[in-house]
Amino acid sequence: MALIKLHSRERQRLEQIARSSAQAREVRRAQALVWLHRGESVEQVAQRLGMSRQAIYVLMGRYRSRKSRPVLERVQDRRHTGRPADKLNQVMKVIQQLLSQNPGQYGYRCPFWTVPMLAAQTGRKIGAAVSDDTIRRALRLLRQRYKRPRYVLARRSPTWRQAKGGLNAASEAENEQ
Repeated sequence: MALIKLHSRERQRLEQIARSSAQAREVRRAQALVWLHRGESVEQVAQRLGMSRQAIYVLMGRYRSRKSRPVLERVQDRRHTGRPADKLNQVMKVIQQLLSQNPGQYGYRCPFWTVPMLAAQTGRKIGAAVSDDTIRRALRLLRQRYKRPRYVLARRSPTWRQAKGGLNAASEAENEQ
């Protein structure tokens, strides 16, 4: 006997969510509800999904309590507000000010701002260390373009003379004789 009764449209929508959602939690919740509808026991579903039986019962209760909402919203997570991006907002304000000025005013001998220079000046202005990644994230949010650094410096190939039509080791030996 099924622990949860689903209408055909609900079941179809849950099966679609289980097949195509990019969110793993939504997929697991949809699968659990479909399997429970088909008559599988709570223990089987919990074991298959790596969840506790209590979590399955909570899932069923939450799905039933959200009856007035669309099916997708009934299996989704609540919004997670997260931590506010206070430091990033401070960095963005400072970067806007710095980009409108010449780096020479700060003692740099470069005609344009680089990420490490922005990180150093921003850190001084807000009084906290600022990583290059934070600077890059702020530049992206400000829709500013920047050049990524090269990770490997260009090195000459051991056969660069041959490529340029120069002497090779065999012809050098003939010239010496």
